[in-house]
Parts: sequence; structure tokens; C-alpha cells
Amino acid sequence: MAAQNAHVPSLNDEHKFEQESDDQVSPVDRNDEEKAVPPESEKPVEAAAGAEAQPNGPPKGPPAGPPGGPPPDGGLQAWLQVVGGWSLFFNTWGLLNTFGVYQTYYESGQLFTASSSDISWIGSVQSVMVLLVGAVAGPFFDRGYLRYLLIGGGFMVVFGHMMLSLTHSLWQVILAQGFCIGIGAGCLFVPAVALLPTYFSKKLGLAVGLAASGSSMGGIIYPIMFYRLVPEVGFPWAVRILGFTVLATVLVPIIVMKQRVKPPKARAILDTTAFTDWPFVTFVLASLIGFIGLYVGIFYISFFGAATGFTNESLSFYLVPILNAGSVFGRTLPNALADKTGPLNVIAPGAFIVGLILLCNIAVHNAAGLIVTTILFGFFSGIFIALPPVMFVALTADRTKIGTRIGMGFAVVGLGTLAGGPGGGGILQRRGDDPATFDWTGTWTYGGVCMLAAGVILSALRVYKAGFKLRVKV
Repeated sequence: MAAQNAHVPSLNDEHKFEQESDDQVSPVDRNDEEKAVPPESEKPVEAAAGAEAQPNGPPKGPPAGPPGGPPPDGGLQAWLQVVGGWSLFFNTWGLLNTFGVYQTYYESGQLFTASSSDISWIGSVQSVMVLLVGAVAGPFFDRGYLRYLLIGGGFMVVFGHMMLSLTHSLWQVILAQGFCIGIGAGCLFVPAVALLPTYFSKKLGLAVGLAASGSSMGGIIYPIMFYRLVPEVGFPWAVRILGFTVLATVLVPIIVMKQRVKPPKARAILDTTAFTDWPFVTFVLASLIGFIGLYVGIFYISFFGAATGFTNESLSFYLVPILNAGSVFGRTLPNALADKTGPLNVIAPGAFIVGLILLCNIAVHNAAGLIVTTILFGFFSGIFIALPPVMFVALTADRTKIGTRIGMGFAVVGLGTLAGGPGGGGILQRRGDDPATFDWTGTWTYGGVCMLAAGVILSALRVYKAGFKLRVKV
């Protein structure tokens, strides 16, 4: 009986042993016991899990909690991850949200000459690279290569800015700004969202929202820097200074970010169970369609004011910081609300509101109206940037696959940027290249209807998950 009671499986399915006295254990059992004892470097939580296992046989149910124990949901180390995540959002989505001023600058023809649709391919490639690279960066993160992703991604973003400063043609800009910066930002993006769920549970929405507000600050600071520096030092040095800013700020996550939970075994790049997880598939489809409308607004609101004459050159550039200033609150307040009501209850109505705002641009005929729609679009579009990672976590039962699921989801969602930017540009210039003939009504209708369609799909998913009951957290 003593030998039987000594044989206890832990939560990690590895055999650990207890013994009442050395005389009751055979030499064979003693050797097994020595092999099963974890090294001192293992976390105390795992050792405690083995010590608390039931002494009468293997547990009948699934593991009681996630690897490494439950998230601390606070503390200095946890909030330092939020600071690091803020810096990563600052240098990923913050840079992507800056493209509106690049679009307006490139449209001027000072660097090269191309159509609006062709220019939008730069930002679209950059965005889709961020999201597609996540499909690879997610599993790398799961394998524990956090530091390599941060250093490698930071180098690519800085190097891309230095190469962008040397460009003189469209294809060179696509390589430097679209691919190089985009790939580097993709390596940084997944750690920004995949690390926080291992430190937070009840406060996850707030934590992700605070981190995601870094993208709004990046979308405020980088456009203003670019606009103010170009007349003073020229395009090449303006871009180099932005690159040095990235270098300084990306050092913060390299120093403070620490991976708390590492899955016990390596996984494939794809999680095949995701393809049969219909709530997950439905949400990815809704986000794909929503990103089409989202990027119509992000790419063309600044150029809309300049091309129609509603704003002067200076105000048209400042529309991008105004948009991102509105999204600072749009990426924090709704996330805090999502902690109370559930993320799906926030993102679904948010999609409807963004769609209506884009359609309201059809009725805009002056600078005041454009500023109002820009602020509202910035606030409510922030929901679509900050909440998808929270939704991916909520729809992933196995927390050890969060990185893979986020990477897979955003890889598909990123295709919406290709349809949003170039698609909107194609509709805009379908009558010709003269600004007087631009089809702004068709462009805003395209973006608005896509966002409304996303809202319908998200509402259907909400009904599937919780029915028609209103006071349900989902």
C-alpha cells in the first residue's frame, strides 16, 4: 500500500513521488523519484501543483488551471508588461496609423508620381505584413523566443526607415516601408497582445486597452513629427529621425518584457482545431470585412480634406493626429467597459457606429464637419483595433494556443487591408485622376457598408453565444 500511495501523477502528467520513509521505497522507485524531481529553477507554482495532487490515483478531470498558475492580475511585473506592450503598439499600429500623412505627401508628387490606388498599396502591404507575419511570430512566441522577436522586429523597423530615406520611386518605397517595416512590426505585434493574457484575467480588457493606446499616441506623435520635419530637414532626414525614435522606444520592451508562461511542448504553425471552431471562424470573417471599411477611413480621411479643398494643406495633415487623438479614448474606455459587459457586447455596436460615421462623410461639405467625423471615427474605430485580441483570447479555450490563434486570426484579417486601401482608391479614381472627378460618395459608401456588414455578422455571433438576452456578459 505504501508503494501504491507513493505513486502520484501531477497536473503536468509527470510522475512525482512521496514516501513515508526510505525503508518503504524500493531502489527502482527511488531512481524514478530522483528523475521525477524537478530542477530548482522550475517555478514554485508547478512544484506546489505536484505536492497538492490527490494520493489515491490520477485525477479524473482536466487540469485545474493554466500552466504556471492563474494570472496575477496585477503587480509591478504585470504592469511593466503593459508598459512594454504600449511601446510595441506605439511602434506597430502607431506607425501604420501614420500612413495617412504619407499618403497625402506622396499624392503631392514631391517624391514620385503615382495614382491614389497605387500609393495605397504601400500602406496596405505594410499592414498585411504586420498581420501575416503574426502567423509565424505567434508559434515562435509560444516556443519562448520572445527576446528574438523583439530584437529582430525592432531592427527591421529601424532599418526600414533608414532605407526609406534613400528611396526615389514607388517600388523602392513599397520594399522599404511596405515590406521591411511591415515585417519588423509583425514580429513586434504578437508579443504585444499575446503576453498580456498570461498576466491578466479580470483586468485583461483594461490592460490591453492601455497597451493599445500606444498606437494612438504613435499615430499622434509620428505624423506631427513627419509634417514638421519635412520642411525643415527634408524627407530623408525626417524619416531617419523617425527611425531613431523607434530605436529609442523599442528598447523599453526589450528590457522589461518577460515571458511568464511557456507551453510544455512545441506546436505547429497552424492550430487545425480553429477551422472547426465556428465562433472563432465567424469572428475572423467579421473582422476581415470590418478591416476593409476601417482602412478606407484611415487611408483617405486626410486626403479627402486636401483633395476637396475643405481644409488647407496644414489642416489636412493634422487630421491624422486628430483621428488618433480620438482613438486614445476609443482604445481604453471601451476595453474597460468590455471587462464588465464582455467584448462582443462592445465591438458589435461599435462596428455599426463606425459604418454610419463613414457614410456621414458623404454629407460633409466643410472643415468643421470633417473634423467632427474624424474625431468620432477615431474614437469608435479604436474599438476595432483594441478589442480583437481580447476576442481571440475569449474564443480560445486552450490558453497555451493564444499566440497561434492570434497569429492565424490576424493573418486572415490582414487581407482586408488589401481590399480596403487599393479598393477604395480604385473606386475613388474610377472617373479619372482629376480631383474634381473623384468619386468620394462611392468610396465612403464602400467603407461604410463593409463596416455595417461586419456589425451584422458580429450581432449574429452575439445571438449565437448568448441569445437575445441583453444583460449577459459575452
